[in-house]
Amino acid sequence: MASSSPESLSAAGACVVQGVCIVTGLSGAGKSTALQVFEDLRYFTVDGLPASLAPEMTAMMRRRSMSHFKGIALGMDMRQSNFPEEMRAALEALSAQNVMLTLLFLEADTQELIRRYATTRRPHPLEREGIGLEAALAAERTSLKPLRDMADLVIDTSLFSIHDLRRAVQQRWSDDQNRLRLLRINLISFGFKYGVPREADMVFDLRFLPNPYFDEQLRPLSGKDEKVSAYVFASQNSLEFRNKLQELFFCMLPQMEAEGRYRLTVALGCTGGRHRSVAMAEELFRALRQADYRVCLEHRHLKLN
Repeated sequence: MASSSPESLSAAGACVVQGVCIVTGLSGAGKSTALQVFEDLRYFTVDGLPASLAPEMTAMMRRRSMSHFKGIALGMDMRQSNFPEEMRAALEALSAQNVMLTLLFLEADTQELIRRYATTRRPHPLEREGIGLEAALAAERTSLKPLRDMADLVIDTSLFSIHDLRRAVQQRWSDDQNRLRLLRINLISFGFKYGVPREADMVFDLRFLPNPYFDEQLRPLSGKDEKVSAYVFASQNSLEFRNKLQELFFCMLPQMEAEGRYRLTVALGCTGGRHRSVAMAEELFRALRQADYRVCLEHRHLKLN
């Protein structure tokens, strides 16, 4: 990753709009991927925005209804006419508006960009009759050089995979508190007799655990009830499995996050989806919440029994 010397593109003072990033650079260098990472980081993102509209979009972040967003990321490129000139004017307007701005410029070497365009078979924005891909890339690089020189951060993605670029953006724009907790975990308890959730990335079969269904007093209850949970985990084998399952997740999740993964769906099933799977899902949910993971819980078949 290459980086230019940082420059201040904002003025100091009150009512500063925090977390404004303009993502630009050479076509094919990874702008769309970078914007997806910003979206996962709870930024409001807009791609293909005319540079002249940037001041209006950033001013919108002062609204109370936008307060749940961490910031705004605007993707801009050569698809608009006079882009470099419009971009410089927009940066000056944003600076005058007291905006804390970061300009991110993405680039890659010419041969890698040619390879990517050959893979996607999409035309370059500057390609037209008499101007081929290589000439279009050269013209774009020359045209955008002033913006590259102004950038706060330049990332060369020539040797990057999509995951490498995700990590680079995540490391730069994630605060320390949330950097290791970007992964969203969806827990689903279900009953095998109703079918396995199709969206599951991982499925655990819990039908080997003690079954409260055969206790007439426990049958009407569910795994959310303390009596049912106590019955399921009264067995030493159940406790051992629960502990090892939690250990598996605490070993696995940080490695998934390091690879840039943002979502994981885990399904835990028993026969009817009312007792054992619900009790285990509740236990796993509490453990992950206590570890500050972003986790949601769905008991899919609880009310079907």
